[in-house]
Amino acid sequence: MTLEGIDRVAVLGAGSMGHGIAEVAAIAGYEVTMRDIDQEVVDDGYDRIRWSLEKLADRLDEPTAAVLDRIETTTDLESAVADADLVVEAAPESLELKRDLFDDLEEATTAETLLATNTSSLPITEIAATVDAPERVLGLHFFNPPVKMDLVEVISGAETSDAAIERGVDWVESIDKTPIRVRKDVRGFVVNSIVGPFCGEPAWMVSNGDATVRQADAAMVHRRGYPMGPFELADMTGIDVGYHVRQEGDADIPPVMAEKVQSGDLGRKSGAGYYDYEDEGVTYERGDGEGFDTLRVEARMIDRAAFLVGEDVATPAAIDTGVRLGLGFPEGICRRADEIGLETVLEKLETLAAETGADRFEPHPTLESLVADGKTGTEAGEGFYEYDDGPDS
Repeated sequence: MTLEGIDRVAVLGAGSMGHGIAEVAAIAGYEVTMRDIDQEVVDDGYDRIRWSLEKLADRLDEPTAAVLDRIETTTDLESAVADADLVVEAAPESLELKRDLFDDLEEATTAETLLATNTSSLPITEIAATVDAPERVLGLHFFNPPVKMDLVEVISGAETSDAAIERGVDWVESIDKTPIRVRKDVRGFVVNSIVGPFCGEPAWMVSNGDATVRQADAAMVHRRGYPMGPFELADMTGIDVGYHVRQEGDADIPPVMAEKVQSGDLGRKSGAGYYDYEDEGVTYERGDGEGFDTLRVEARMIDRAAFLVGEDVATPAAIDTGVRLGLGFPEGICRRADEIGLETVLEKLETLAAETGADRFEPHPTLESLVADGKTGTEAGEGFYEYDDGPDS
């Protein structure tokens, strides 16, 4: 069922994200134009959509040909967006490239056209700064692959209007995805803000000789229930991806991460990363995780969640939905924080800050305030959430 006011969608980019978004929109009933600068890339993207639809045929409400008939392709920007009610940009992660695209988009679309970027790490505000009407620019961050992943982060830039966000949320729901509101334009948005320390802190621990790669992965998977170890995840997504995100954010980079990037060992895509995929690949086992400090990693993720809540970027419920659907976490990080006890988390961060002097362990004031107010989690009856079975209920 299409959304009133949005009938035609233009997707700029025919790579893995672009053709996936185009496919999802077409399955939902929208007329779609998929555009890329190279005809070969466009044709490959269309072929990949056809292949995917054939795999999904038993789950579609109509023949695959009917879905394909709603998808047009082109290399011409103006014709791609001329009649579009929504444009979703899915170009490579280059601020300069995206700003050039949005500059052209403002000239080629009407004032009512909603302009969205699928960026995973670049500030929406900086992308929108090139247009005269930044109020119609928002982030729609899909997760890879869009056909399988249920989550979409709907992100406000500094000038994005409430009406644009509401249309974005409604459209995401119309394509049978789950939106979470990201109210402020912070680097990493919600999901990548949490996954940053999930992968980053173990990398610091390995760099400093406090743990091994297999020990970290085994502990986080087999002792704490995460679907994938931090190093296994980094290898899957590409070690260089996390490296460049930290570099762009002017953040310190763990030496082991820098060494892998410098040597070209980027993960599965290069044949080797933290694991050697031309040999045994991922090899950790259940017993390998003994002795690893899982609280150190989770405390940093929880502190990042406190930042997101305290700075009004997202609600605890939105954060938890994001990490469950976007990362496959067994439960939300805010819910897990309440189970651990926020006083335990705060004490861990304060101890690590005193021992190391590292700024990354400095607790956010929101976490400190919750603990000071006695809102320490499930046992207290309130933490990030309120609980009906608390001691005073």
